[in-house]
Amino acid sequence: MNKYQHTIATPVSCEGIGLHSGKTVHLTLKPGQPNQGIIFVRTDLPGKPNISAIFQRVVDTSLATVLGSEGAIVSTTEHLMASFTGFGIDNVTVEIDAYEVPIMDGSAAAFADLIKTSGIVAQENPKIVFMMKEPLEVVQGDKRVRLEPYDGFKISCTIEFQHPLIGHQNFELDITPEEFASEIAPARTFGFVHELEMMRNFGLAKGGSLDNAIVVDKDKILNENGLRFNDEFVRHKILDCIGDFSLLGMPLCGHIMIHKSGHALHHLFLETFFSRKDCWKTETL
Repeated sequence: MNKYQHTIATPVSCEGIGLHSGKTVHLTLKPGQPNQGIIFVRTDLPGKPNISAIFQRVVDTSLATVLGSEGAIVSTTEHLMASFTGFGIDNVTVEIDAYEVPIMDGSAAAFADLIKTSGIVAQENPKIVFMMKEPLEVVQGDKRVRLEPYDGFKISCTIEFQHPLIGHQNFELDITPEEFASEIAPARTFGFVHELEMMRNFGLAKGGSLDNAIVVDKDKILNENGLRFNDEFVRHKILDCIGDFSLLGMPLCGHIMIHKSGHALHHLFLETFFSRKDCWKTETL
């Protein structure tokens, strides 16, 4: 892990569709000041309110990770936030003109490309990290999140779905910019046909399509070109996990082990993490 804080080199922009609103969203990344962290700015609202991307700003985890402050929200933040963590970026200002981060192709590949286009620059301030001193675990039924001491940042994930095309999958890797870009960022979100139909009946997923998600039927993948990885499902769960854990607000040195978890359990774990200060310390690299 690099000893200094990093930001992007130049402003970069993209546009895409909001998954649930179905509306076009414009997003611009701008270099951030040392120690500011990741800040979202709602440019479409009066006063352009700021929302810090930290655990304390999480207001909903039912369908995606939603951050909020003083009545303003920004939703579906996890893929973009995972990209910042994956590339070791600490400080960025994210300007957005709607309440949803664009879903792009359902993965973090477009955001990874955006960061590569901008470039990454070191800042003078040292990086401060959370360092695990002892294991911490949260269990909810058959779901589990565990965090252990580790010299680096590693994630192990296991998923189990009662579906012939998914079943039991596991994957683990040390998160470096190179590994993130090639092994995790391209993994797309996924859903089942019946879930998509149900969400649309409730006025959700208006922007959802085969262009931005893997859609699974009873016995086949509906996407014309199939999967990008044989185990794309578990890789995407790791992508979501990286994004959710980025809301710690500082880099993490540790080994995350997740089993059948999701946004809600990750949020509960972070809540537990901050209540168990005996398990970790902060350290300047």
